[in-house]
Amino acid sequence: MNLNKAFLIGRLVSDPETRTTPTGQTVCSFRLATNRVWNDQKSGQKQEKTEYHNIVLWRRLAEIASQYLTKGAMALIEGRIQTISWQDGSGNKKYRTEIVGERLQLGPRVAGTAGKAAVAEEKETSNEEIPVIDEEEIDIKSIPF
Repeated sequence: MNLNKAFLIGRLVSDPETRTTPTGQTVCSFRLATNRVWNDQKSGQKQEKTEYHNIVLWRRLAEIASQYLTKGAMALIEGRIQTISWQDGSGNKKYRTEIVGERLQLGPRVAGTAGKAAVAEEKETSNEEIPVIDEEEIDIKSIPF
């Protein structure tokens, strides 16, 4: 049995970029930063390393991400790892590894921000449910905003 699954929780490095393919499908891409923190065994000093991940979302998931996510927003991405290759103008082969998202969970909203979507009413509770958006779920009305 084979398994290709990635789970990432991090913050967007920049606003998502959305485009439409010639066949009419919406695609959204952005970079997600994740941090790893540990104590160095030799010095005992706290160490931190940031990794940057290329995220690609398709169809309705791409539309939702472009509507609700902005730079600095926290998100959980569940998807598969994919490496694409191409030749640049000089004939050199280039590679890019990305996470093709199959599920998206929006992180908590920062006080005073609403992403790109206008939110009429801000909730004051700290235990507000965070919506989970699956690629198969395309009904935006099910998202509690």
